[in-house]
Amino acid sequence: MRLVIKYGGTSISSAKDIQGVANHLNSLSKKNQIVVVCSATSGTTDDLIEISESIKKENKSKAEQLAAKITNRHKQLAKQTIKKSDLRKKLLKNFDDDFAELVALIDGMVLLGEVTPRTMDYLFSFGERLSIKLVSMAISDSGKKSIPLTGKDVGIVTDSNFGESKPLIDTTRLRVSKTVENLFSKKTIPVVGGFVGADQHGHITTFGRGGSDYSATIIGTCIKADEIWLMSDVDGLMTADPKIVKNAKLLKEVSYIEAIEMALFGAKQIHPRTFEPLLSKKIPMKIRSSFNVKNEGTLVTASPSSSVKNTVKCVSNVRNNGLIDIQGGSMVGTPGTAAKIFATLAKAGINVMMISQNPSESSITIVVKNADLDKAVSSLEMELLGKIIKKLEVTTNVAIIALIGSGMRGTVGVASKVFGAAEKNKVNVSMITQGSSELNLAFVVKNSDTNAAVRALHNAFALDKIN
Repeated sequence: MRLVIKYGGTSISSAKDIQGVANHLNSLSKKNQIVVVCSATSGTTDDLIEISESIKKENKSKAEQLAAKITNRHKQLAKQTIKKSDLRKKLLKNFDDDFAELVALIDGMVLLGEVTPRTMDYLFSFGERLSIKLVSMAISDSGKKSIPLTGKDVGIVTDSNFGESKPLIDTTRLRVSKTVENLFSKKTIPVVGGFVGADQHGHITTFGRGGSDYSATIIGTCIKADEIWLMSDVDGLMTADPKIVKNAKLLKEVSYIEAIEMALFGAKQIHPRTFEPLLSKKIPMKIRSSFNVKNEGTLVTASPSSSVKNTVKCVSNVRNNGLIDIQGGSMVGTPGTAAKIFATLAKAGINVMMISQNPSESSITIVVKNADLDKAVSSLEMELLGKIIKKLEVTTNVAIIALIGSGMRGTVGVASKVFGAAEKNKVNVSMITQGSSELNLAFVVKNSDTNAAVRALHNAFALDKIN
């Protein structure tokens, strides 16, 4: 089989974990052709983000301290992971070159006194540059040929929208397939840095947080992979967050559209565009644990078998959001009101997570992340208050609870069961929405009611007895 296997940061953050990954890949490569995609090791991207924040505050010493922290952590991992002295020496030399470049970049950013989206992408790419060298060298250490490649090296070409780039898929397909086929012919395992590509001018770009999953599916479609595996510290997609519901069950199989909804509503931190490349090619994906490789995890396919078509698949939750109730008599029957509201929010870079409008059209309620709340409210006040908007009411610290499952489509009584369970557990519902696809039913509660709401729905739909 031809496999693309992506490892999250938690899977490659200790010497023991990296050696386990290398040995597993060595074993798999005897019968399969493999491309590995890696995130940065745990905490590295957060440290790089903190470096950029320190530079913005002109705190060069803090930025240098964080760079030294990253340096020391990766050198320590290299010494603990790689057993063969010649390979270890080579890896440490490569790291020294990378660290010198990182310090020079920080000096340049401090000297210019600015942090642009382009320089931030260059800075953030260092996490994956370091992790792929660690993993690739560990594979070589286990006796299999391997080479580390950045997204740019493997051939991922994107637009120049730094921070949230999109691949130029036709160019990318030609370059990636040529690079990978050449390495497969030499029986070499490529280890590719996720999250990162380069525009047509060769400038480093990133896909945004969680973009390594997206890199894996892009590469998978380019090389016509048989399967794509996303490996992390969880066994797969669950019927609920196991930290909230102790008897949450592993979902053996879900559809692409169900998985997309689960990703959007917090079941797993998957990049929202991860599934785009798969939809047309219908490549199966598995979400698995690198710490429990005997477990097959969750299979994500275009059309799951009839045996797993439950009415409801899972209860997801997204905490720490803000609810804005936008009111105004002049909104009634006025064409383009909603368009003006959402254009204003889009201009401010605000992502709207949920929308609800009452039939009289006198109010629209939206949900945004807590972090975006101040910016959203001030944008609406400056642009529209006193014109089409008469009043804004804000509720902070709310959670979205989403019930997801393609079997809900056309099933009578789902909503009454949901709100009956909420009422029985004294959970107050602030807002309700259901898409026309009937694939999910979502509502808003206080953060403090999240656990009670999730457990109530999990019990009401007997998700602990799911196949």
